[in-house]
Amino acid sequence: MAFFAYKARNSSGELLTGVMEGADSNAVADQLMAGGITPVDISVTTQTVTGAGASGLGWWARLLEKKVTPMDVQLFSRQLYTLLKAGVPIMRGLAGLQESAISPAFGRVIKDIRESLDAGRELSAAMARHPTIFTPFYLSMVRVGEMTGRLDEVFLRLFDHLEFDRDMRARVKSATRYPSFVVFAMLGAMVVVNMFVIPQFEKVFASFHAELPLMTRILIGTSRFTVAYWPMLALLGVGGFFGWRAWLGTADGRYQWDRSKLRIPVAGKIILKGTMARFARSFALSSSSGVPIVQALTVVAQTVDNTYLSSRVEQMRDGVERGESILRTSVAANVFTPVVLQMIAVGEESGSLDDLMDEIAEMYEREVDYELKTLSSQIEPILIVFLGAMVLVLALGVFLPVWDLGRAAMH
Repeated sequence: MAFFAYKARNSSGELLTGVMEGADSNAVADQLMAGGITPVDISVTTQTVTGAGASGLGWWARLLEKKVTPMDVQLFSRQLYTLLKAGVPIMRGLAGLQESAISPAFGRVIKDIRESLDAGRELSAAMARHPTIFTPFYLSMVRVGEMTGRLDEVFLRLFDHLEFDRDMRARVKSATRYPSFVVFAMLGAMVVVNMFVIPQFEKVFASFHAELPLMTRILIGTSRFTVAYWPMLALLGVGGFFGWRAWLGTADGRYQWDRSKLRIPVAGKIILKGTMARFARSFALSSSSGVPIVQALTVVAQTVDNTYLSSRVEQMRDGVERGESILRTSVAANVFTPVVLQMIAVGEESGSLDDLMDEIAEMYEREVDYELKTLSSQIEPILIVFLGAMVLVLALGVFLPVWDLGRAAMH
């Protein structure tokens, strides 16, 4: 379908402009008239709906306007849960949220969602038109709510998830702020030493007319290379960054990186446990809502924001389709701990797998919480070894020849 820019008047005679997606201009006119709006002009446009919301703003206003933040989406989820729980129709609820939106940009997003629902789209399809605001996990969870008729509970779960995710990111930033500062400061010091300090020491060492220690020769060679080829090194760094981004954009690159992330010391287990907690929550919600297991695993695989773990869940789904048990497919997936596998076995045997999955999610979340609390203490030994090695190399390379000269002078 194409996008159409329209001019229309509402019942009060006010001129309205915007962009709407439709099969043709007649379909767009029907959508507008169904909403009580009389079209004046409809023309094809290359502008998308997301950008159209800001089309009435000048370029300077668009540049300065505050973007939609994860906090906006989190509060939106909580407000929708409250409205749906109270029995308020979703169209009326969205209208109220649009009027009360603090962020003008997010208000335009809610307006587009309302227009999409008016056009007959599902809520998840309407939200999918804004991929920079609603993540694939968010959209998948909304689809689960649509399938099960439990949208209110889904939005509450999404609010809890976004709150947990925001808290986790804040604590990770807090725990890594000091180590990151130290590492970057040390790397900056290494660049200054290589570019400016060692070349001065090289002149002093040349006056010794003696064979320099191996570590000193390595430092001098590294310094000469850095001074001579620093433009090429900078260019290679920039090219490597963009090449890395392009590789991550491919399906194989994303899969390999998501798999490698799970092996990173300290961080890997936090990523794994956080992702598996999300999987368990989504599966419990789908299962308790009566969604068939195969279909539930298909939807849940989309909620896992790690392509490697998502493929493991799809492998579980394929096994269930072949008639295998959840336990057997979970063992074959090779991502669950023995304790979790035992809980899955008990849940499958007792018929209360959804309850056990909720407990598994809580267990993973507690473990993630503990890992985050101890993150600083886990990083510190690695940081100390790293810094100690760098200082040792510099000390041996720079001061060993001076010490050898002093010892020779004493003799």
